[in-house]
Amino acid sequence: MTQDNGDVDSLVRKRIRALRVAQGWSLEELAGRANISQSSLSRIENGQRRLALDQLVILARALDTSLDQLVETASDDVVTSPMIDGAHGLMRWPMKGEPGMSVVRQRMTEPPPDNPARMRAHPGREWLVVLSGTATLMLGHRRFRVETNQAAEFPTMLPHAIGADGGPCEILGIFDRDARRGHQRDGDSERTGD
Repeated sequence: MTQDNGDVDSLVRKRIRALRVAQGWSLEELAGRANISQSSLSRIENGQRRLALDQLVILARALDTSLDQLVETASDDVVTSPMIDGAHGLMRWPMKGEPGMSVVRQRMTEPPPDNPARMRAHPGREWLVVLSGTATLMLGHRRFRVETNQAAEFPTMLPHAIGADGGPCEILGIFDRDARRGHQRDGDSERTGD
């Protein structure tokens, strides 16, 4: 599916306005940040002025985004199927918009290890949300109870482990490239809930 130039033009104008509004900025504020006149910005947003590449670059910077993100069109491959690791009971989805990032769904039945020597540390960051049940997150010498609908985010250079607390739990985790590599290097870490 392709979009004609009119669709792309309209999409970019809507994005500029939406990003400005999301920042809570008036036309005057964004115009000042982009060093263009308020009337020019208004005409750009309303389709009364031609979109020029040089102005798009300036507006993208002022809106703290990239030109690519400002002009990208919808992709046909929106739906992603999981890769299933039956040995570890994991479903993993790659994030197309962020190469190297992946989302993992995992059901846990065992508590995290009591032995700090079994906790893992590796480069990266992890974010997780408990979908059901309660999880225990061990970070160094600290123990956190993470309940249904609560989330946790932490740097994985801290020794860490996660497991069920008082019964099975299900988590959804997001791993950056380094954290994912840390898990892939150590198959035991996934079995122990790291």
